Amino acid sequence: MSTRPKTRRKRPRQWRQINFPKRGIYRLSPNPRRPIRQRAVELWDRVRASIRSTLFWVAVAAIFVAIGWRYLAPLALVIAVAVFLFRPHLKPLVLRIDDDFSTDSAEFLSTLAGVSGVPLLGGNSVRILNNGDEFYPAILEAVRGAQFSITMEQYIFATSTISREFAEACAERARAGVSVKLLVDAVGSGSLSAEIVRLLRSAGCELRWFHPIRWYNLHRVNNRTHRKSIIIDGQIAFTGGAGLDDHWRGNARNPNEWRDLQVRLEGPAVTPLQTGFALNWLLTTGEVLTGPRYYPVMDSEGGVEVQTVLSSPKGDLYAASVLHQLAICCARQCIYITNPYFVPSNQTIALLEEAAARGVDIKVIVAGAHSDSWWARMNSVRLYGALLDAGVEIYEYQPSMLHQKTMIVDRIWATVGTANFDDRSFLLNEESNVCFYDPDLVEQLRQIFFEDLARSHRVEAASWRRRGIRHRLGEMAASLLQDQV
Repeated sequence: MSTRPKTRRKRPRQWRQINFPKRGIYRLSPNPRRPIRQRAVELWDRVRASIRSTLFWVAVAAIFVAIGWRYLAPLALVIAVAVFLFRPHLKPLVLRIDDDFSTDSAEFLSTLAGVSGVPLLGGNSVRILNNGDEFYPAILEAVRGAQFSITMEQYIFATSTISREFAEACAERARAGVSVKLLVDAVGSGSLSAEIVRLLRSAGCELRWFHPIRWYNLHRVNNRTHRKSIIIDGQIAFTGGAGLDDHWRGNARNPNEWRDLQVRLEGPAVTPLQTGFALNWLLTTGEVLTGPRYYPVMDSEGGVEVQTVLSSPKGDLYAASVLHQLAICCARQCIYITNPYFVPSNQTIALLEEAAARGVDIKVIVAGAHSDSWWARMNSVRLYGALLDAGVEIYEYQPSMLHQKTMIVDRIWATVGTANFDDRSFLLNEESNVCFYDPDLVEQLRQIFFEDLARSHRVEAASWRRRGIRHRLGEMAASLLQDQV
């Protein structure tokens, strides 16, 4: 019996595997001219990442059941759910600079506008206000002069003397027919007294709570509004690090008077801040703000160019993180950072190391012994070593709690805002920063920086390495909540 040779049956064309040439695949990959430098991950960072994973605690619950400790399994599952809800659900941001450009180039401004979605707007007047003795009187004067609207988005609106003054000023304006809308964070302003709430609402002010903690919204409970903006008639705005509480009063003369800074804006750059308030007001109440009382047509009379950047985890708009990292990448002369909670990510540390290696003068002022957050301070101190070894100068502010958030780059560009230099602000919170491309204004901020530097103590690498075992254990414990402080 004859057998015919078997012939391979051809598959239909649409079933055939498409083989791309390797050269074509490489063309689809990111430009390799500026590879991203990744820092080596330390052993404790790996252990910490494991402990902070949901699967770890699910496995712990399963082990408890297997060995008969069933009463502990529910606790492990509760921790697993908490870890899932509270950790940032985001892959590390990748910032790739395909071409070299510096902060004094047009490419820097166009890139910053592109990644933030906000252009640099001219025609603004900007005034820097140092400490509560300057900014609280200016804010109250503007509030008492409001004719059409007052909108406020605030993380801390505490029961205090200054808060009552502000509430009484808002109540008086509301009785005069001014639209007063106040959006306060349900966690940061949780101590606001019922008396102040009644005062505001009885006068006709609209007070709403951002993301109150309820069983049905636990998935967003870790998203807080950390913005501090007060906007008058849609034309004048105040923003910066300070909330409404008595420890911001004074002039940073002692530990009871916090060191902080606000800016007063007047001009087109106010509108993006109003937009940020309006979006969160819409999210909270369902009301759309319209009309000239909130969005007036403004004359561009000032001479300062301002970019108002909004950052939010909603829609993956992590503009604060990209803003700071891009400025570090483009720095050529100097980077001066003032921030109370300085807890940079591994990638940001690598960018600062690269900047120091190319000769950039980097100085950082952080909160010292008067820090209001043990967790933040422990995480910050833990990360000093790599930066000190790279040549970054770190200073701790001595007279009081330092709370302003500023960054100056190359004496030509600066940002002032609400964002702390940590993952909570960069990945979890609603934040706002105003950026200036104005040499005179940046020089004013630079002078303020060096005044604060003179009141700060420099951290030396040798003394940092001599910290005791108790301090190191505290740092390791605090690092378990590194992205929450």
